[in-house]
Amino acid sequence: PARLPVIDAMNLPAAPPAAKDAQAPVVLQVRGLAKSFWRREGLFGRHEFKALQGLNFQLRRGHTLGVVGESGSGKTTMGLTLLRLHEPSAGEVLFDGRDLLRLDERERQAMRRRLQIVFQNPYASLNPRFTVGQALVEPMAIHGIGAGRAEREQRARGLLQRVGLDAEAFGKYPHEFSGGQRQRIGIARALALSPKLIVCDEPVSALDVSIQAQVLNLLDDLSEEFGLTYLFIAHGLNVVKHISDRVGVMYLGRLVEVASKRELYSNPLHPYTKALLSAIPVTNPALRTERILLEGDVPSPANPPKGCNFCTRCPKVMDICRTVKPDLIEAEPGRLVACHPDNALIARVAARLFLLLERRDYDALQCYRRVRAGDRAAPEELRAGLARVLGPADGAETAKGPVAVPRAIPA
Repeated sequence: PARLPVIDAMNLPAAPPAAKDAQAPVVLQVRGLAKSFWRREGLFGRHEFKALQGLNFQLRRGHTLGVVGESGSGKTTMGLTLLRLHEPSAGEVLFDGRDLLRLDERERQAMRRRLQIVFQNPYASLNPRFTVGQALVEPMAIHGIGAGRAEREQRARGLLQRVGLDAEAFGKYPHEFSGGQRQRIGIARALALSPKLIVCDEPVSALDVSIQAQVLNLLDDLSEEFGLTYLFIAHGLNVVKHISDRVGVMYLGRLVEVASKRELYSNPLHPYTKALLSAIPVTNPALRTERILLEGDVPSPANPPKGCNFCTRCPKVMDICRTVKPDLIEAEPGRLVACHPDNALIARVAARLFLLLERRDYDALQCYRRVRAGDRAAPEELRAGLARVLGPADGAETAKGPVAVPRAIPA
């Protein structure tokens, strides 16, 4: 991504990095990850609080997956559960092919070196009794990095300089630094063990805008230099758009949409994603769109809806949404959505398909089959053919944007 403008002279503009390998090996595979907390009710009763409900996603080496959602959607709980700072209730977390949830204590200790986290609050994540040098040297000593204390201290000073801090910071305490400087120290501490994957839990949410830009540029540079893989959790949609390769949208403990950032921001499919993107402030009045206002409050994870978690606030809710929970399925190649297809659209398209069959319009039918198979070789031709299938009402809308057909439509 292009670098964000900053006022710090250390972060001069640089050429945009080369495109990342879309076929890079999968470093993190999450299957059915669930986490429940329990609260007491009465003398012997317990009530389940479902924080995570069957998460499924994967992350390729060297890529960044951004995760967005409202407060209370389970983003931070997901990051902590992946690292087993919270013990999961169910599921699998495969890191380089090994299930992190089935490691014994000794194996887990060794694996922690390859998995690190940058916490949200830079004021609470550093021990006030430790100097910066002690905070960086201690994890290296625990994991046996470096031949001795002198070598570890030299490595720690080099990390501080790499994140933009002076060598004098080595002997200072956390209270002597600003919020942005403390977050840089947190990043240096995460890098001290040479990890492969870093969970960034809202690392810039507590910082000023100019400091946010500096930290994001630093994370970009470190990703290129060390080949890091990020799971980036944030509230700011613009921040996620800048740093991420793919974006996952969470709502009430579930992923409702996962796609590349270009596809998600240009053509969101899930109603909740559309509502989130409509809330992004736009300074140019000519580019402003109608704001989608969601009614009601987010349901409690202690008592989630029986069907779709979003059915109580969705402007396009159907009867099936209130009773059947939708699975996260591939709506388009490489794009996952957890939403029931529009029954009315399915009925219209099915009727049109039968009409075209009676008319023997085999060119339009063949085009429709190519779209369903994920053919993107001739997008203009496909749009034109698909518009013929959908008819005047839906075809005009299809011609405006990317080709997208719900997979539930009969073949």
